[in-house]
Amino acid sequence: MAAGCTEGIDTGFVALGYAKVALLGVFQGITELLPISSTAHMRIVPAFLGWPDPGSAFSAAMQMAALAAVVSYFWADIAELTGGTVMAILRGDGRSPYLKMTVGIIIGSIPIVIGGLLLAKRLNTCGSPLRSIWVIGASCVVMGLLLAIAEIFARHERDITEVRLRDAVYVGLAQVGALIPGVSRSGSTLTAALWLGFQRDEAARYSFLLGIPAIVGAGGKEMWELYKAHISAEAWQILGVGLFTASVSAFIAIWTLMRILERFSAWPFVIYRIGLGGYLLYAAYYGLMS
Repeated sequence: MAAGCTEGIDTGFVALGYAKVALLGVFQGITELLPISSTAHMRIVPAFLGWPDPGSAFSAAMQMAALAAVVSYFWADIAELTGGTVMAILRGDGRSPYLKMTVGIIIGSIPIVIGGLLLAKRLNTCGSPLRSIWVIGASCVVMGLLLAIAEIFARHERDITEVRLRDAVYVGLAQVGALIPGVSRSGSTLTAALWLGFQRDEAARYSFLLGIPAIVGAGGKEMWELYKAHISAEAWQILGVGLFTASVSAFIAIWTLMRILERFSAWPFVIYRIGLGGYLLYAAYYGLMS
């Protein structure tokens, strides 16, 4: 069995210990919710520091920290949407915008559930080829270019109250791309929402709300897999430290993203993504990073 594997699950984070995982949790929390790919950073940061790869299980489990940050930041939106949906169901009001939004979120979450089930073994297995530097670098560049095109040609006029069922389907399909390391869930859904003409901050808001079921599913599934793998009590404690630091940094990341999109544009993320992806491809080509 390869190092960092427990019952076939990639658990490289255990060997890192508390302090290193706490630091990686900060990076994970920030990059999980910014459109710059947390997976790319979980490969490049440990490599720069001379640490082993924390593994795909760490990245997936850290989504529970992202969930905590998203729910706390958008609590008013979630409460309003939930209350409005319940009232619409009780009144039998099929035209309620709250009910339509909720149905859209559910339908938009179906594609990534199917994709996640189909790719689960290939994504989370030890030494997955999808976590190669080549794949992550290429994904960063491609998504950076798509985000740039959306910035140039999108209308940036619609708000979240104008969401239609087909919008949910399109953004949901884009979310499937996030299963490929380097794409970024927030990056793929934000780009799709911008393509559909949403204002930048409204696109991010919709991206996060639609992503809640996917985050719950992916994070919860990975927690269950780790439980079934019978990792040690110390491993759970190390993971808990990472979850704590990631949840704090993820909240800061959301706040920062919303301020940037409200006042400026997505161009800083475009430049960063293409630069990061280009470096990773360069490093992979010249053997600077395995």
